[in-house]
Amino acid sequence: MTAPCKSKTVWRNFVIPVAFVAVLLAARVLALHPAVARDLDGRFTNSPLHGWFESLRSGKGPCCSDADGRALSDVDWESKDGHYRVYIDGEWWNVPDDAVIREPNLAGRTMVWPVYYSPEGGPLRIEIRCFMPGSMT
Repeated sequence: MTAPCKSKTVWRNFVIPVAFVAVLLAARVLALHPAVARDLDGRFTNSPLHGWFESLRSGKGPCCSDADGRALSDVDWESKDGHYRVYIDGEWWNVPDDAVIREPNLAGRTMVWPVYYSPEGGPLRIEIRCFMPGSMT
């Protein structure tokens, strides 16, 4: 029987665990880093509501812009006992009270600004950063 090669032992005992920890740390930093909002193709730049969308804020912070929000159909949101919830990606999500935009809705349509994240190996979750109710017609 021969002794294991020293370079393979170093690789297995040191390099692989260090690389694994580095990947985990990088994933965690990226998961916690807020996404930067941008209008990538410029289609909302000349909109008369562009400045208004850019100024929208909830208690959770800036909503970004129309390009980052998602318009909802009337069947994809509801209000019950003074609280909202939205249907996104096949699941109902409660809207935190501090995410609701209280100013008049100049766009007219219901919009939500979801933030996707995955806590330490857990399932993908959605946090509602901003919610702007429309008219339920």
